[in-house]
Amino acid sequence: MTKPLLLKNLRLMGAAKTDVLIEDGRIARIASEVTPSGDVTVEDCDGALVLPGLIDAHAHLDKTLWGMPWHPHQQGKSLQQMIDTERHLRHELDMDAERQSSRQVALALSKGTTAIRSHVDIDTDHGLTLFEGVAATRDRYAEVMQIEIVAFPQSGMMIRPGTFELMDQALRDGAEIVGGLDPCGIDRDPKGQLDAVFGLAEKHGKQIDIHLHEPGEMGAFSLEMILDRTEALAMQGKVTVSHAFCLGMNDQARVAALLDRIAALDVSLATTAPASRPVPSVAACRERGIAICAGNDGIRDTWTPYGNACMLERAMLVGLRNNFRADVEVAWSLDTCTTEGARVMGLEGYGLTESSRADLVLVDVEAVSEAITLRPPRRLVISGGQIVARDGVAEATWQTA
Repeated sequence: MTKPLLLKNLRLMGAAKTDVLIEDGRIARIASEVTPSGDVTVEDCDGALVLPGLIDAHAHLDKTLWGMPWHPHQQGKSLQQMIDTERHLRHELDMDAERQSSRQVALALSKGTTAIRSHVDIDTDHGLTLFEGVAATRDRYAEVMQIEIVAFPQSGMMIRPGTFELMDQALRDGAEIVGGLDPCGIDRDPKGQLDAVFGLAEKHGKQIDIHLHEPGEMGAFSLEMILDRTEALAMQGKVTVSHAFCLGMNDQARVAALLDRIAALDVSLATTAPASRPVPSVAACRERGIAICAGNDGIRDTWTPYGNACMLERAMLVGLRNNFRADVEVAWSLDTCTTEGARVMGLEGYGLTESSRADLVLVDVEAVSEAITLRPPRRLVISGGQIVARDGVAEATWQTA
């Protein structure tokens, strides 16, 4: 059992200085002064600002090339070209899913991330090997990183016979979420794919997270079909739509009607705030009470050479994409990477209050907005009550090959 940890002279979300006592992985006490007693580890934090653990609610742990020799980027521009190129390169580059996902988790810990929802490819080329690799990483890091796995049929389900059965097995073997992808654009059978996705969710009692890259009216059509099934099967609060680029289209009346229905059905959204696509408005979602979280998507993989697992950087990108400038608005972008991610993932005991799980990120800045604009090295990262990173470097206990 880890001995108690007393953090002195820190500022929760930039408030006045206080002390925080952590016991048994939880925040036991918050007070202006806590006097240590017994065998307690004491850290003087010198007025550092404290954020709750950062949450990457849309990741692909099985895809990263982090730690491998630099590979020149070669995928095409279309979604199908990206999918096909990656499937080929997985074999050519010997992309071991357990090794690579462990590398990204260690990197994410050093940046202050303490929870990840990861989509993991399930296809007839790789069977369940990618899921098994990420599941091994999930088990290895369970004390310090909360990982949810989405069984994700990236290469298609209806167009690749045998994928449905593999999805079914992955869900039996411990995948927490049923994934889907572009019912029209990839499978070309929206009814068939969505019937399969919602059928698997109903069979296994699982939630759903569907990638929806389809733009404009095509995306709106697919989204309406998702909402129809959510309502018919009483799955309110159990469905997330990732990307949802159609909600950034120019027809504002159409978007508003879709957002109103999303709010009524308690459907969540996930964004990565890409510069190249229209995106849902965070402000419009907040006005309606829609949960909208954020994620890094791919990190230095065959789809993109960009990314470093930093969710403060992702918060900055969300802010830029939404033209947030005032401090209160910049704080909204942080919410997508903290409280909204916890809401979507259903994380119990998340936050900076007594009895909450002790996931804290300390940075040497004056204000929350400054943490996002500067993105300084994390002075301390604490996950589940354990110090897992110091000065931007993961502690040796959690390092991986």
